[in-house]
Amino acid sequence: MVIGGGIGGLSAAIHLRINGFEVTLLEKNETVGGRANRIEAEGFRFDTGPSLLNYPWVFEELFAAAGKNMTDYINLLPVDPSITFHWPDQTTFTLSSQITRLVEECERLEPGVSAKLFAFLGDAECKYRFSFDKLVLTNEDNPLKWVLSLKPGELLKMGVWHSLNTELSRFFKSPYLQEAFGSYAMYLGGSPWALPGLFSILPYGELAYGLWLPEGGIYGMVQAIEKLARDLGVEIRTGTEVESITTSGRTATGVKLKDSTSFSAPIVVSNVDVPKTQSGLIEQPDYRRPKVPRMTCGVVTLYWGLRHTKTGLPHHSIFLPRDSKKSFGQLLDEATIPDELPFYICLASETEPSMAPEGKTCAFVLAPVPLISQWNDDWTAAVDAIKKQVFERLRRHGVSLTQEDILVETVWTPLEWSERFGLYDGSAFGAAHHLFEVGPFRSKNYDPQIKGLYYVGASTTPGTGMPMVMLGGKMTAERICSHVS
Repeated sequence: MVIGGGIGGLSAAIHLRINGFEVTLLEKNETVGGRANRIEAEGFRFDTGPSLLNYPWVFEELFAAAGKNMTDYINLLPVDPSITFHWPDQTTFTLSSQITRLVEECERLEPGVSAKLFAFLGDAECKYRFSFDKLVLTNEDNPLKWVLSLKPGELLKMGVWHSLNTELSRFFKSPYLQEAFGSYAMYLGGSPWALPGLFSILPYGELAYGLWLPEGGIYGMVQAIEKLARDLGVEIRTGTEVESITTSGRTATGVKLKDSTSFSAPIVVSNVDVPKTQSGLIEQPDYRRPKVPRMTCGVVTLYWGLRHTKTGLPHHSIFLPRDSKKSFGQLLDEATIPDELPFYICLASETEPSMAPEGKTCAFVLAPVPLISQWNDDWTAAVDAIKKQVFERLRRHGVSLTQEDILVETVWTPLEWSERFGLYDGSAFGAAHHLFEVGPFRSKNYDPQIKGLYYVGASTTPGTGMPMVMLGGKMTAERICSHVS
């Protein structure tokens, strides 16, 4: 029994089915996908969460494991150039997987940096290879064994003993290059001054494997994975909300639904956020709730259907503040909305025109905000302040986008994210990823107290992001198979 049809839940269901289990997946919403869902309004189609797909090999491997070809289910559209960064002083920097274009962009901001850029890519490639070959995909509970899977020389190259910002400064003097490559830290629940240098693999992975948009948007991939699951015989029930996980003593026995219907199952996999499951779903009076891990920030997301196609923006743009360190500190340490708000805006219809009616644009803005428990003010006022900052910043960059251009608008705060998808405290990206919050230090993908209860998703191993939770589904299935055998 799988609770929740997010990417991780679908992946776990598929891998369990491949291994011969009878699998039923229960999803409380009318559609599967979890964070990676869809809003449709007046001909516009908005991907609610992830706006680009990276590490395409992860998705290809899922279909291959089932004996299928991904291209028979979905095609991927390249997004290159991929991301353009903007700073208040009008400096810009655009990423591309085409190495000559990337070199030109880096040289424009830091003349003579080419050799250092190639050194950075080579160094990050080693980290990436060591991480995925020996660390990320292992169900190892012993921290010492996990670390010692690396040879001493490999461990020294991982950059875990200093920050991501320090790691980037080894190669780049330009603060713009450091900030652009370090901006990925926000999605891991930290700042580039706090997260380990290991995470230089994030920009590397996107440059090495490219960024993509499935035909029909990110939700096109969700639909393809759902179809794969159904083709394999996974039973998927939407509009079915689980109230609790039932137990007998210290053993999971199934689930009870909101309508009081019960289902028996010797194995239960929860794709609801781990701390949310542990604090609200486990029906066991003696259960000792583990300490809640440090969580990533919340987000306010704005979904706008625009009346024109003249914004002048590409598919994906990130607007960074003058002082990134101050903004990270305000968000993560002071738990307030930064004075200068970093945000990104995605125009998926620039790559996939079917996402918007002809002559119009589908726009999605994401701004990081504190967690629900950290924010005592009115979210409506917060949204108004965020929109004011976004419109003013766009105006200063010559972007043609004002309130009057918006035909359709939907707004989600951390409250909506929590209610719709079971995100603990409205945390957008699950548990954080500081040095002792990864691998065996992270919440395990099985419950040590309840036999037969397993976890999958952003707050367990290996971590957050579509590829990671997809791989996490495979790891959870492997864990179950090892326990059953």
